[in-house]
Amino acid sequence: MDIWSTVFSFQDYGELVVLVRNSILAGAVLGIVGGLIGPFVVARNMPFAVHGISELSFAGASASLLLGVNVVTGSLVGSVVAALLIGLLGSRARDRNSVIAVLMPFGLGLGILCLALYKGRAANKFGLLTGQIVSVDNPQLGFLVVIAVIVVVTLLVVWRPLMFASVDPDVAAAAGIPVRTLGLVFMLVLGLATAVSVQIVGALLVLSLLVTPAAAALRVTVNPLLVPVLSVVFAVTSVVGGILLALGGGLPISPYVTTISFAIWVVCRVIGARKERRGRDRVAVREQHEPGEPGLPAAAPTEGVRA
Repeated sequence: MDIWSTVFSFQDYGELVVLVRNSILAGAVLGIVGGLIGPFVVARNMPFAVHGISELSFAGASASLLLGVNVVTGSLVGSVVAALLIGLLGSRARDRNSVIAVLMPFGLGLGILCLALYKGRAANKFGLLTGQIVSVDNPQLGFLVVIAVIVVVTLLVVWRPLMFASVDPDVAAAAGIPVRTLGLVFMLVLGLATAVSVQIVGALLVLSLLVTPAAAALRVTVNPLLVPVLSVVFAVTSVVGGILLALGGGLPISPYVTTISFAIWVVCRVIGARKERRGRDRVAVREQHEPGEPGLPAAAPTEGVRA
């Protein structure tokens, strides 16, 4: 019972909600950003890149914490540097994975070194890895909203060509779409989105915000309009729901966010599996009725006609 009361304890809950109002707003904003950029991450097969960028974002934030400068700025610098390196050096998938595999341990090691040298509160160290809910003040919320607006507006401007280039880059290049330029633009907005997400869910679990909601949405529909809408709904539900649940206990926000996000993905996967099964059954029934008319048996073959 002690463990349960630690995980879910809603004593003085109303007062706590008021205290973290900025964090709830920040979570909703991040859900919108993560939900919109997630389908592109999945379409371009870049979840690994998100993790690599988050490690450099963590390194930048840790260095800023050690030096006593703005942590959000350090996180942004680390993310942008990682995004540019991955975008410039990893134009091909194989090269990109190699670059990410090199950057990830470097960023994580540099971040751990900075945290080891940091003599401040341990909660600040832990929050960079697993997220925190009480650290968003008015200036940080305003900064986060500005970054989110930049990401969303950029995505809306390049949405159609970027989706074309993500689904079939060779055909898009043949059609005259600047695939490489769009790739760099996408990496930059992905770096910005990752940096602001790290502030809430932590560097280790940022995939639950930028990948899982989109992956869940794609399990239930392939409609190009419904996928981003569902992805945004799932992401906002995960982050805001995780924040509200985390208020009840003394645990970090990340276990709640990741659990909600995973539960949504499981439900969507079950729904998607049922839809696929029904689709296969319909195809099987249709094949049984061919080559005759639907619902009628095929005509029996004749060996010949007697004179």
